[in-house]
Amino acid sequence: MCGLNGIFAYGPGAPMPARQEVVAVRDIMANRGPDGAGLWASEDSRCVLGHRRLSIIDLSDRALQPMGSRDGRYTIVYNGEIYNYPELRAAALAVGRSLITTSDTEILLDLFEQHGPAMLDMLRGMFALAIWDNVARSLFLARDAFGIKPLFFSDKDGTFRFASQVRALRAGSGISDEKDPAGMVGFMLLGSVPEPFTWYADIAALPAGHYMTVNAGGVTQTRYADAGSVLAHAQRENIDHARALRRAHSAVRDSIKAHLLADVPVGLFLSGGIDSAAILGVAMEAATRPIHTITLGFDEFEGTDNDEVPIASRIAAFYGAQHNVRRIGRDEFLADIDQILATMDQPSIDGINTWFVAKAAHEQGLKVALSGVGGDELLGGYPSFTDVPSWHARYGRIARLPAVGFAAGRVLKTLLPGFTANNPKAAGLLRYTGTLGGAYLVRRSLRLPDDFKNILDPAFVNAGLKRLGIVDRMNGVLDPMPDSDHAAVTLLELGFYMRNQLLRDADWAGMRHSVEVRTPLVDIALFRELAPLIGHLRPGEGKQLLADAPAIALPEWHRHRPKTGFGIPYASWMGGIEGLAGRSATAAGSKGLLSREWSRYVLDRYEPTG
Repeated sequence: MCGLNGIFAYGPGAPMPARQEVVAVRDIMANRGPDGAGLWASEDSRCVLGHRRLSIIDLSDRALQPMGSRDGRYTIVYNGEIYNYPELRAAALAVGRSLITTSDTEILLDLFEQHGPAMLDMLRGMFALAIWDNVARSLFLARDAFGIKPLFFSDKDGTFRFASQVRALRAGSGISDEKDPAGMVGFMLLGSVPEPFTWYADIAALPAGHYMTVNAGGVTQTRYADAGSVLAHAQRENIDHARALRRAHSAVRDSIKAHLLADVPVGLFLSGGIDSAAILGVAMEAATRPIHTITLGFDEFEGTDNDEVPIASRIAAFYGAQHNVRRIGRDEFLADIDQILATMDQPSIDGINTWFVAKAAHEQGLKVALSGVGGDELLGGYPSFTDVPSWHARYGRIARLPAVGFAAGRVLKTLLPGFTANNPKAAGLLRYTGTLGGAYLVRRSLRLPDDFKNILDPAFVNAGLKRLGIVDRMNGVLDPMPDSDHAAVTLLELGFYMRNQLLRDADWAGMRHSVEVRTPLVDIALFRELAPLIGHLRPGEGKQLLADAPAIALPEWHRHRPKTGFGIPYASWMGGIEGLAGRSATAAGSKGLLSREWSRYVLDRYEPTG
């Protein structure tokens, strides 16, 4: 796991890149890669690449980056892990390819030399990468299918800049302070900035499952992987349900084992839920060294259903893991909050839980930790899987009537202002549920497009809403439309909440503590095997699939426990922040209202720094 960056002056009139800028941007990301720093420039100095290294596979200096191919044509900087690299390396050696390291970086170079962009379909892992071609004088960049690893860029006046973090790019020159209204409005709507937008007008995200080519002719972007297309292909296969379950069961085990690949110890963020417990059970079978599990404990939750310490400690003992409980209190939260907000690469209403569990992992000396992210999105674990189809069916007819849904929502707000103030999504049910994407917006939003009064300038909001086109954007991930509403919600959860919030938070919060967060349930090979089942699992069947994945299955006392989230005591903690105490007390009875108050605070405070 690492940080990468670079500048390519591809325009004939663009100024030569300044190496000191590349170094400055690179070193803002020092926590992403405390184990090494590299710099490389092309022969004509028009492309300069930087890299920070967190050593996890092949810890020797021979695996340092930027790394060049044996013939000098290609040079790579890369962030991520390729979990099938041992198989890819063995295949390369079998046909006589010459390899001198045991790193996955060298395999990427070798594959690109042989196959070009087509090599992306061969990779199982999380990655963001850039490869310079010294013959074609071009730069190739790519990002993994689910967007686990980030990659941001700025293309301005013939100069292309890129980096693993927005705040790193902001440390360079040529990036304006101008805010992107789509990014800011998107955050206030959803609690995270939807890609490809960012907080800044000059910076964009390379979307998940895309690659980009930069050369003298300009910048082109191509999609190579898409969850919707995988689902559509699986639906055409019409695989027997029982057979699909067997394949999925095997694929879950295979993915967890693949994600243990490392030359350093691997830990696990252990909650009280089935997802992380199942990962632990399988990992304990396959691990060649002890698995260290970490659970957060909060005094405010002790003795309540939200306290995950007792059940997590019990399941860790059941599987024989080396368990650690890290207790976090309000004082530590208040001591860390300024640093959290300064580190937050894109504003988010979440991520604080990951901040503290990654902090605990770092204290244990861990560089790698597994997370259960993805289980709820893939296996229907959220209320959205019932609410979104239900709201679409119940209210969609009203919302689809021309102007009627909007008028009905306005009347509701006018006649029942107190009700709509405490239930801000009520009017949205009559306005947006005409499509599944619109119903998902109502379910996942903090506030709706007409609820920005006294938050941002109306003209700025209108510009942001127009540029964002959020309902159309959400419906866009449903093309082709899946064969069930349940499968449609899966695509929406993967494409928005998981990608823009959970995965992004795992990256910035984990990497601030030099911890690589791995997500074995967010895996392209696993998704292909689960695809025939997505949208067709019987209630509870998906989580039981996970519970049965370990050879020693999850015990009954664990698998039937009521679901709780990986939460923190926001209401109590926010009460210690100046200006939030009264607002948090008012909102304490509602998670949604708390999130809205917290988003206002983040909006006022967010300005990423080094």
